[in-house]
Amino acid sequence: MAQVGSRLDPWVHSYAARTGGMTASEIRALFAVAARPEVVSLAGGMPYVNALPLDAIADTVARLIREQGASALQYGSGQGLPQLREQILDVMAPVGIHAHADDVVVTMGSQQAIDLVVRIFCDPGDVVLVEAPSYVGALGVFRSYQCDVRHVAMDEQGLDPNALRTAIADARGAGKPIKLIYTIPSFHNPAGITQGPARRRELLEIAQSAGILLLEDDPYGLLGFDGTVPQAIRSEDADGVVYLGSFSKTIASGLRVGWAVAPHAVREKLVLAAEASVLCPSHFSQYAVSAYLSEQPWMEQVAAFRELYRERRDALLAGMESAFPKGTHWTVPQGGFYSWVTLPEPLDATAMLPRAVSALVAYVPGTGFYVDGQGRRSMRLSYCFPDPERIQEGVRRLASVISAELDTLATFGPAGPAGSGSTSSPSPDLA
Repeated sequence: MAQVGSRLDPWVHSYAARTGGMTASEIRALFAVAARPEVVSLAGGMPYVNALPLDAIADTVARLIREQGASALQYGSGQGLPQLREQILDVMAPVGIHAHADDVVVTMGSQQAIDLVVRIFCDPGDVVLVEAPSYVGALGVFRSYQCDVRHVAMDEQGLDPNALRTAIADARGAGKPIKLIYTIPSFHNPAGITQGPARRRELLEIAQSAGILLLEDDPYGLLGFDGTVPQAIRSEDADGVVYLGSFSKTIASGLRVGWAVAPHAVREKLVLAAEASVLCPSHFSQYAVSAYLSEQPWMEQVAAFRELYRERRDALLAGMESAFPKGTHWTVPQGGFYSWVTLPEPLDATAMLPRAVSALVAYVPGTGFYVDGQGRRSMRLSYCFPDPERIQEGVRRLASVISAELDTLATFGPAGPAGSGSTSSPSPDLA
């Protein structure tokens, strides 16, 4: 006899088991609220596309349609537009990657690249080792494929080597296969910290000696505030690392163009998986990105983005230094979009969020960046989109909410009030 679904969902008994790992993103859930003009959003990591030369891009796209529309609006290769793959080699040169265009697979953002890698490597129950905290979009992919996601502690230089060795030993001691080590080494999302060269080499050596593929996600690598570009882990090993890049942060997220650079055999499987999933990435978006790279001074635009985001980062740090109560800790990012903030004991960033929204400021609670409930005292603050004055107003609103929470706990809860002041030391969650 067929099973009957619930009144709310008649198909509840028909879903695949993997849908149990599909949960709503705390970031996406905030978008409707954060989009209200009266709310200062320190939540979403949206690039400031208004800084692009929009009139020039409009002319480029119009000319593209007139001159190459019949090709740009047609199906394309599952691996991606050949001329764009050649240009991606130039984009990766600053991070030290010297590859062949045949090694590149163009994807619909690096998010799809993560999905394709997991699809071809991971069976249900396979272990994936990730940083603590880690990018929420990657966690969603790992969980949707029923991976055993295990967080590995970070310190002020990123993924902790000793913790990684322990995590590998624990998983293998329990007879569990480890398929991937996932890391964001440059200007981490959400932690806002960067692995130094020695740390990168040590983590690579651990992965090599353990025979585990390292998945390097690098959407922010060109956005260092001092102009320094960290060298990719993939620059040290072409066989043991799959490198993911994206134009979402250096051009525009709405284009949905990213890529993977992989060893030959892996690349072939990525192309087959991509063709099975979407047949081919958007040919028009690829043509548009290729035309932009050909006709616009894209490195000058990246430099402009660096300065713009540095100014916003400085506004966030100054605001927190001035207004946040003692016992609040945060990271000082040297690039990228985010700072990771940990609140004084015993505050709960998830429970506090509705009061923050009522005070017209939004952030992402730290629990969204873990699969196991960690991060309740933490939040991710994004400074990339609001202007500096708006950021400082958002920080003032948020500081008032935090102080009010502490006062309430001092009156009605077990903890006493905290004083004023702050520190820029790494969050305890990363130590």
